[in-house]
Amino acid sequence: MERQHARSGSPYEETIGFSRAVRVGSVVAVSGTAPVWPDGTVDPDPAVQARRCWEIMLTALAELGGGPEHVVRTRQYVVDPADADAVGAVHGEFFRDTMPASTMVVVKELLDPRWKVEMELDAVVPDA
Repeated sequence: MERQHARSGSPYEETIGFSRAVRVGSVVAVSGTAPVWPDGTVDPDPAVQARRCWEIMLTALAELGGGPEHVVRTRQYVVDPADADAVGAVHGEFFRDTMPASTMVVVKELLDPRWKVEMELDAVVPDA
């Protein structure tokens, strides 16, 4: 089965050896994604961070032929439980109609202390 990759330009892709997203058949898995802008900055607002994560992931998904309507599972990692409502509301902006299975987990910390969130998604994209 053909394997397709989407890259986002993260410096970790080369050093760690991963792709932003991988498609095998109709299944697309998008790696844990942090809220980093192309210039390396991170907005301190958790809702802005969540929005940025979904934008990065949905861009990778689109590169592999999918869209928000193909998302079947999401995972949201938040550092502060007080941010859950804001982060969840952003999830609703993107997935209110699709309603994928979803998990939100509070974690002690993420790789970069500026990150308040990190996200993942899985999608099933029909063949064109």
